[in-house]
Amino acid sequence: MSKAAEQGESLVAILEELADLVSSARSMPMSASVLVNRAEVLELIDSATGVLPDQITRADSVVADADAVLQRARREAAAIVEKAQQRAEELVSREAVVAAADERAQNIVAEAKASAEKLSREADDYCDRQLAQFEIDLNSISSQVAAGRARLMERTRGRSGPSEAAGDNDKETTGT
Repeated sequence: MSKAAEQGESLVAILEELADLVSSARSMPMSASVLVNRAEVLELIDSATGVLPDQITRADSVVADADAVLQRARREAAAIVEKAQQRAEELVSREAVVAAADERAQNIVAEAKASAEKLSREADDYCDRQLAQFEIDLNSISSQVAAGRARLMERTRGRSGPSEAAGDNDKETTGT
């Protein structure tokens, strides 16, 4: 079993190992074709298929974490605003300091709203950074998969020539 599959590494590592396997394979004389061990290639493809759901699950987990951070920020902001309003009501209720209390209450509410807005922006920025990183990772994986499929397509086209040549290539490719 490959090192990447044994260690449960990322899809990118498995695809890199598959690319290394193909690029280091023995070349066919006077041909662009190479000999690869079918079992090794199939094992790497199975490993990649097994790792992909884990990668998606981790992406979902990060998005859920970001949502939790945003919800917590909103709850904290609401609590701050509620405390500010309570404090403002207490200050207004005192006769001697009615005017000062009103002004102070407005300041507290404004600060609370500013704090809530800041927390909300920070939570949104965190979500955006995490999603951008996942977009980069997924684009990289997509590019690697497309490149691998293109190589396989080229190899398949290289094998499909005249019928005798196709039969000879099949024997040589399988190693028999």
